[in-house]
Amino acid sequence: MIDKWFQQDIDEIYALHNIAVVVDESEQAGFLLKSLKNDVTVFTTSNELEELKAKYEIEKHADADRKYIIYTSTPKRELKFVREYCETNGCIEIKHLENYIKIKVNQHLNLNINLPKEELITAAKVSVGQTQSYWMDLSHKGSSEIFDLERELLPFLNNPKDLERKYDAETCTIFYKSVAQLIGQTYIEKPVETFATEVVNHMLDGLLKNDINTTLLNVYNRWVDSSSYKPSFLQYLQNYKLKKKEKPFDIHPSHPFEKIDEVWLKEIGDNITNAEYIKKILPKIKLRSGDKIANGLGIKFWSNVTTLLEFDVKNINQINSYQEAVGFYINHFYKMDGAIRKLYSRFLTQRDIIEPIQEYYKNLSTIFLDKWFRYFDEYKSNQTGVIQNILNKHASKTAVVVGDGVSWEFAQDIVAAFGKTNYEFTQNHIYAGLPTETEHNMSQLYVDSGEVFATKKERENYLTKNNADKEIEYIDLEDVNETTDKAHYLIGSCKDPDKLGETYQQKALKYFDKVAQTFADKIKQLLKNGYQQVYLVTDHGFTLTGILENSDKIEVDFTGKANKSERYIRSNEQQDLDKNLFMERPAKYGEYKYIYFAKRVGPFKTPGVYGFSHGGITPQETLIPFFKWSNSAPNEELLDVTITNKRDLKDVTGNLYAIKLKGNASSDSLFSANRKIMLMFFVKGEKVNESSIVTIEKGEEMKMEFQFGSNTTIDIRVLDAITKEQLDKATVSKSAARDLGGLF
Repeated sequence: MIDKWFQQDIDEIYALHNIAVVVDESEQAGFLLKSLKNDVTVFTTSNELEELKAKYEIEKHADADRKYIIYTSTPKRELKFVREYCETNGCIEIKHLENYIKIKVNQHLNLNINLPKEELITAAKVSVGQTQSYWMDLSHKGSSEIFDLERELLPFLNNPKDLERKYDAETCTIFYKSVAQLIGQTYIEKPVETFATEVVNHMLDGLLKNDINTTLLNVYNRWVDSSSYKPSFLQYLQNYKLKKKEKPFDIHPSHPFEKIDEVWLKEIGDNITNAEYIKKILPKIKLRSGDKIANGLGIKFWSNVTTLLEFDVKNINQINSYQEAVGFYINHFYKMDGAIRKLYSRFLTQRDIIEPIQEYYKNLSTIFLDKWFRYFDEYKSNQTGVIQNILNKHASKTAVVVGDGVSWEFAQDIVAAFGKTNYEFTQNHIYAGLPTETEHNMSQLYVDSGEVFATKKERENYLTKNNADKEIEYIDLEDVNETTDKAHYLIGSCKDPDKLGETYQQKALKYFDKVAQTFADKIKQLLKNGYQQVYLVTDHGFTLTGILENSDKIEVDFTGKANKSERYIRSNEQQDLDKNLFMERPAKYGEYKYIYFAKRVGPFKTPGVYGFSHGGITPQETLIPFFKWSNSAPNEELLDVTITNKRDLKDVTGNLYAIKLKGNASSDSLFSANRKIMLMFFVKGEKVNESSIVTIEKGEEMKMEFQFGSNTTIDIRVLDAITKEQLDKATVSKSAARDLGGLF
């Protein structure tokens, strides 16, 4: 604030003259010059020769519109060549800077500031750029308010050297003393990096002991929440020597120590079957789970632990029918599968942490599967011909995204990644064909006759042949972009997560978040491209083995010829097996007549690796998503923008072409008065350029000109600049005829 008052003193002189003299006998007010307006030329003098030079330069370049300041520490009475400016123009005299400050504060705020000289001058330097509330706080609270430590500490800790570039040495020293007092130290001069580390260690000690002071806690919260400052915190954290804590749950809920979280998990694992212990500890877990700072540091697994621990197994007892078992899984129990999957992805290599949690989950799963298998005789697949049914149902532009191994619980991650939008969303489930294997179940999706085809190409050919009257295009989901809009019916396939799972087994789990985001982004892109509905279907779900012991593997001897897979066994002869442990179904496949499934999650003992698997009859494998996102309720409040010269763009002569756009209001609403749009340009499906964002008004016709460059055919998309929704499209082609430039 002192800078504004100093500027006012200068402006009073400038109101009548363009030359002002500042006599600073204290030699401490030089910092005020840095805050002056940029159109001022400053001459600093300390002797007669410098005064003469300043006077010469000012009068040599005499300009009534230019402003000058002569800054000197020489007393006014001793000035020689610039004394006349003091007498004729006026000057600002600062004999004692602390007195000048007190006078200004009293004059403008009617406040009396009683601080030692050094602290008062420091306060003035810190007040530069601040409001008058700074001085008001200082008058009420004293020297503790010279620095706003919550504001100043974060940049200092991020880069301790920056403070010395911002303030002079005296101001920095007072700052260091204030910070030392904050952390209970007597300040001793030391390297600033060492001092900053001591401050951070004190902060982290406070979090560990749960007695951190409010100022440091606020600095910590802002630090972790800042994308630009956060890397420096992580470096301090890496160098911090974590002390053993006797009572690990007596710690601040926003602490950054993942090692403490692991101690929590081990203790919870040791007591996971103790209902009273879990009831007592659950509030702390939930507090940690919802903590913004912990989540910002990537410690996000507590919500999954909470999901498992809060599940009430007694609800399973209410299941009394097959449909109730189905409903219970798709509404409730799938969350257990999602929670354990995400915990596997984080802790699968840490057996001491995951084993007790896995055992707890398996106990829950066993209780539920007992109900599931009790009613499983009623299970009936309705997967056959799903894609054909979709094509038959819709005459408008429709896309079908075909996932491979997208379980019901994983599909919920796709929905979450999609986020809240204006698209209409419905989610249903279908029952996968048995066994739940890719070749078999992909055929079920594509082939309404139930025939099994070995390859993707054969399945697509079947669908195309049986829909000769429909324009169907097939594409890999990864290739969907802004130009994917030509086909009336589009089938987009994606091998993840099945391919990842079969290749990397449970190591693939760390990639699932990216897979879910890819599905969501591509579905959203198809809707923006003009597809009225986009379906998500899949061949089957999956189960995860987790940590597997030999005792978990199912060994069984078959008579006759048998083909053993991890989740099912085919046989050419009927077997005499315990119906309480195994389920038999007639299923002709080559030379085999029967198929057998185990009524448990454990795999049959087979050669090869275990981990990610499917083929069995658990709800994880058989209850699969049938989701639809729809554009059926477009927003009529927005302006419709179209390309009006599409015919002219088909054969353009020369290197320039023009796109003519028109804003067509779909209603008289105020909201449709204008729309921000942009153009994107593509060559063979690859984006080569995009226009700047422009606003088109209702009823306005706009012309935009562009060059062909080295390309002769360019696809153009008009997009809403905010939502990226496709509004119109056209193709511009350069004529092969020469441009004769009007010679004829």
